[in-house]
Amino acid sequence: MKSIKAYAPATVANVSCGFDIFGFAVEHPGDEVKLTMRKEPGVVITKIVGDGGRLPMATEKNTSGVAVQAFLKAIDSTQGVEIELFKNLPLGSGMGSSAASSVAALVAINHLMGEPFSQKELLPFAMEAERVACGSAHADNVAPSLLGGFVLIRGYEPLDVVSIPTPAELYCALVHPQMELKTSDSRLVLKQSISIKDAVIQWGNIAGLVAGLMKPDFGLIGRSLQDVVAEPIRSVLIPGFDELKAAAVHAGALGCGISGSGPTIFSLCTERALATRVGKVIQEQFARYKLNSEVYISKINLEGAKVID
Repeated sequence: MKSIKAYAPATVANVSCGFDIFGFAVEHPGDEVKLTMRKEPGVVITKIVGDGGRLPMATEKNTSGVAVQAFLKAIDSTQGVEIELFKNLPLGSGMGSSAASSVAALVAINHLMGEPFSQKELLPFAMEAERVACGSAHADNVAPSLLGGFVLIRGYEPLDVVSIPTPAELYCALVHPQMELKTSDSRLVLKQSISIKDAVIQWGNIAGLVAGLMKPDFGLIGRSLQDVVAEPIRSVLIPGFDELKAAAVHAGALGCGISGSGPTIFSLCTERALATRVGKVIQEQFARYKLNSEVYISKINLEGAKVID
């Protein structure tokens, strides 16, 4: 039987000021999905590795399965498919775990079926999978995981996704503490309205971040990595957040914030050695609260999801 394996990287969504509209991909970690064609119709998940038995095997409840089903329905195919999911991303981490699974599955099935869709055209299927994971068909994780680089979700009706040039010197330190925050829970704590004053501050930072990336202007990037909407509320869920953010910037990071809905912390830096140092500083801050953590250092991933075998 024909089979193929694909990889989709972790992502940082929101990127401080860009709540629900910004995201970028990192080089690692990421999820892998192996798809195998079968004679019987229907999509079945036969194996999940690395989740500790926590993810559903039911196709309609797993993002990889939902994505493949949506794809096959769109091309009016009854092709049977077996899915094996290799989870290298921690669950509830704020690194786009559910998105990576669906995106890897979509890249694999698209390749198996002769690539009827471009990479960008796969986005709606991945968004439907996100609806299953967190109740909202948002694209700020699936778009960068699929397309790579730094991505702006300008609008949803119609879907308008814009890739933003990213400086080659930009590195990311991701620090994941051994705790879990569900995206659905993190969204519940947010306010439903904000003041005009805060909106103006946020708009300025959003525009500044885009301009800083495109110029490029690292000072402007750093000044723009400020969030007055989600971070002040979500940060109380992360022990020692204010101290670790200050420590990261003091160590040389351009900026530091919550990756997605947390608890992973991201920092942007201008070189790998600096990102490594900043990651260690944040890890030490978490250790003060008796939280073990993993550190991932990489450049911004400009390639996105890909077939690997």
